[in-house]
Amino acid sequence: MPKKSLGQNFLIDKNIIKKIINLSNIQNRHVIEIGPGNGELTDEIIKNKPKSITLIEKDFDLTKRLKKKYSENQNLIIFNDDILKFNLEKIIKKESMIIGNLPYNISSQILVKIIKFKKWPPNFFDLIFMFQKELGEKIIGLYQTPNYSRISILANSRLKVIKKFFVSPNCFRPIPKITSMVIHFKPKSTLLSIKNILKLEEITKIFFSNKRKMINKNIKKLLTQKQIKSLNQLNLKSRPSELKPEMYYKIAKLYEKIQ
Repeated sequence: MPKKSLGQNFLIDKNIIKKIINLSNIQNRHVIEIGPGNGELTDEIIKNKPKSITLIEKDFDLTKRLKKKYSENQNLIIFNDDILKFNLEKIIKKESMIIGNLPYNISSQILVKIIKFKKWPPNFFDLIFMFQKELGEKIIGLYQTPNYSRISILANSRLKVIKKFFVSPNCFRPIPKITSMVIHFKPKSTLLSIKNILKLEEITKIFFSNKRKMINKNIKKLLTQKQIKSLNQLNLKSRPSELKPEMYYKIAKLYEKIQ
């Protein structure tokens, strides 16, 4: 039985599973799957002959079942772990791909965890995740659109969107009340001049926690008067959604200097 507390909705539609797998070439690659559930996606990954598969599953009962199901597969490792506490970056081999039908309740946290990897460009070069549609649209939301958000600024700083498509609730068991969205990302190889991505996370959190308010009070808490003046294109009466991503990168860079 799927557990509501773990945000479990198992993907069962074979056509959608194949569509996800066909987004990238799996053959001879290291694949990490987050939240494999019953192994529907895993079965299709195996058919595509990867070099190795690593599964990370929080549910103990499912992990037990998966270990039994794949006991004869020498190239498959299973971790019974909470992905948010797990050192994912440590286990990623060169030229890996990360894939997952993520639990809805922690999907944004999983994405942010990956964006915050210490090594960048990272060892993976494909990231394929399924999100709740509303969240997916926020992640890829462009500047001057209603979906432009804190998470889109963070995602855009390190990832580029290759492809996306929607998935009907009927493709899952139990059937969720919402539509899902698959997004295929690749890491950007050109690095921003921000040394510490955590600073960008921090300042976007501060600004977007009061997204209807003008930025003047919050920016004075973060930067010196001199630094604010150096941002000559910045209008202090702007609201957080009115600042371009590039402006957030500049603010984060200045913020780093006084930390």
